[in-house]
Amino acid sequence: MTGSQQVPGPPDTVNPRAHSRIPVPASALAGHQFLRGMPPAHLGLLATAASLVDVPAGHRFFAAGRMPHQFWLIRAGQVALDVDVPGRRRIIVETLGRGELVGLSWSLPPGQWQFGAVATQPTEAFEFDAAAVLRCCDEDPVFGFELTRRVLAAVAHRLQATRARLLEASAQST
Repeated sequence: MTGSQQVPGPPDTVNPRAHSRIPVPASALAGHQFLRGMPPAHLGLLATAASLVDVPAGHRFFAAGRMPHQFWLIRAGQVALDVDVPGRRRIIVETLGRGELVGLSWSLPPGQWQFGAVATQPTEAFEFDAAAVLRCCDEDPVFGFELTRRVLAAVAHRLQATRARLLEASAQST
């Protein structure tokens, strides 16, 4: 995780359609840390909305203020969550790596990205169609509950990491 570092590389986008997309079998999802232990039937539901993507360093997954249409689970690489600070450049608020979830705002429609996300190195990820996953959650409440528990665990982890960074910053400033 990173404190207030500036985002490297180009300030914005690489064509999001420029990366490759490969369909994903449920068995491939089973080994991802975020999904480990999920019942096979639920992995099958997720697989219907998933593709494997390879994106180059500098690819912007999303920008703050935009509507979420996808979310990602990182298989390899690194993604920085960033925020625009008025009068300054974008700063990194957290760096995510293998096994982590990129994007939380999709889970509470109508969501809006609160941060941006950019690949800081070549990244391979499972990309999910958020609307399709939300439909699966509506159609299968047990699946919806299982996925919600996992998303909330990611939210709790990020809040704890933010708290630790704030305490560290506070101790350094006194």
